[in-house]
Amino acid sequence: MDNIRAHLIIEGRVQGVWFRDSTRNEATRLNLTGWVENRFDGSVELIAEGAREEVKKLIEWCHHGPPGARVTMVHEIKEDYTGKFDSFRISY
Repeated sequence: MDNIRAHLIIEGRVQGVWFRDSTRNEATRLNLTGWVENRFDGSVELIAEGAREEVKKLIEWCHHGPPGARVTMVHEIKEDYTGKFDSFRISY
């Protein structure tokens, strides 16, 4: 299995629209691990690890997010897979 890591910063109307909870649900459905959190600048940041195809599905999902979100930009930061997470959680 080819595992990868995605580190994303998502901009737009992404806070106050259940983006973190919906991301956790989607990541869990895809068997991914990592975390998602709101940032002070109004964006959302996440790290997700798992099978390449499943991580790609989450990245695609992040380009639109849940109903009510309006994503304007998704920044991808290249990082190596670590395997250090055992679940996907919301970070506060």
